[in-house]
Amino acid sequence: MSNIYRLIIFLPLFMLGCAPNVFDENKVKQNIDSLDMTIFSKSGDKIYSITSPNSSYDNIELKFELKKPIINIINGEETKYIISSEESSLSNNNKLLKLKGNVKLKILKKDGDILYADNFIWNIENTNYLLEGNIRFENQNIILNSGKAILGSDNIIEFFNPVKYIIKDENNKNIYEINSENAYYDLNTESVSFQAKDKKVKSIIYF
Repeated sequence: MSNIYRLIIFLPLFMLGCAPNVFDENKVKQNIDSLDMTIFSKSGDKIYSITSPNSSYDNIELKFELKKPIINIINGEETKYIISSEESSLSNNNKLLKLKGNVKLKILKKDGDILYADNFIWNIENTNYLLEGNIRFENQNIILNSGKAILGSDNIIEFFNPVKYIIKDENNKNIYEINSENAYYDLNTESVSFQAKDKKVKSIIYF
């Protein structure tokens, strides 16, 4: 029997298509040697896919636990983000995805744009992605650090106070480092803006 089990899941109801006897109803946890799973919307559009070399499924909590997962978040027919981590969980009828440990989110349409974090949380009914703990966004122009960030569907990353940012030169060396309150990086315009709480101080840098 193949060790690769393919699961096709439709929301809000889901169907599991896999090799016979993959899940034993008498067991609380089912071990899956190699997982390849695609999540679809109710209308049949791909939302994201997950692969994991070592995972398990809890029949009581209806929850997947995955080791070394790789998640492809899909927009239309294209993969928008690729995310990896040490481990993750998938619960709430496959609507709540949590990753933790060395989270790395690569933005495919932007050369070198990568978000790092300790934790990543996504409820697929919400179009925003929450990242927490040791946030670092980096590309060829800038490094932004904070403890919390939100990546929105508008392609703007909001970094929460306190924020430290470093501007690079053409040789990829750090020019200067500045601390600020909330910062916003626009992936479309490749610009970063900073705004104080009283909104009296605001600056925008384009690259």
